[in-house]
Amino acid sequence: MRRDLATAAVLAALAALGGMNLSANLSAAEKEKEARDEQGFKPIFDGKTLKGWHVSSKTGHGTGGRWVVENGAITGSQDKPGNGGIVITDAQFGNFEDVLEMNNDFGPDSGLFLRSTENGKAYQALIDYHSDGNLMGVYGEGFPKPMVDRNFRFTDKPSEIKPMPSGFPLPVPPEKWPDFWKHGRWNELRARIVGNPPKITTWINGVKFMEWEDKEKQHPDKGGIAVQVHGGGYPGGVDLTRLFVRYRKIRVKVLD
Repeated sequence: MRRDLATAAVLAALAALGGMNLSANLSAAEKEKEARDEQGFKPIFDGKTLKGWHVSSKTGHGTGGRWVVENGAITGSQDKPGNGGIVITDAQFGNFEDVLEMNNDFGPDSGLFLRSTENGKAYQALIDYHSDGNLMGVYGEGFPKPMVDRNFRFTDKPSEIKPMPSGFPLPVPPEKWPDFWKHGRWNELRARIVGNPPKITTWINGVKFMEWEDKEKQHPDKGGIAVQVHGGGYPGGVDLTRLFVRYRKIRVKVLD
């Protein structure tokens, strides 16, 4: 403990004396790490248009919902009460890792679809950012057999979570969640899918949150990458035409 206190004192003194130089060094180190982590990733969203994407009207969530590009982000909502859908890449992907930044309102039910068909059948990394929802659990969207694994759920506040039984234990203690997850700011979500039956791994802000393997092949080897606005209503009569999902810096790494 004394050594920790002494180290903290030295760092504080260096920060006071070195100020901007120390900050610059940390920034350079962070940039170097980011460059290593991003090696092999290619953007699939240009930040300005929906080029390379299209809205599907074939899912069970409605005719597609509303999808536009605002402030450098794909922004989605129900276009009329109850009407949602997905926006999906034109390109097909097999084994890949996808990363994006998310800044959704607390309320809409969304998701990151992996190997999605045009009618929205996919392995889904959950983005259920609402009461009783979850982030980065795994769900079988449109699968005949129920399939879901999640290790926490939200209370009625985005700053509070409750652990849930799971094959992959919750990696962040609930009391640490408010420091780990920044509501109203951009947070990073990441998902990887390989093989078929697939192994799916997900991360939130660089921390692994789920590792799950299917036991049988029940979906095609390739499909699109999609994000969703769930159709239907919401408990309490919340107007989902006035709440939005937002995704930016969407990148993919194709894996062997």
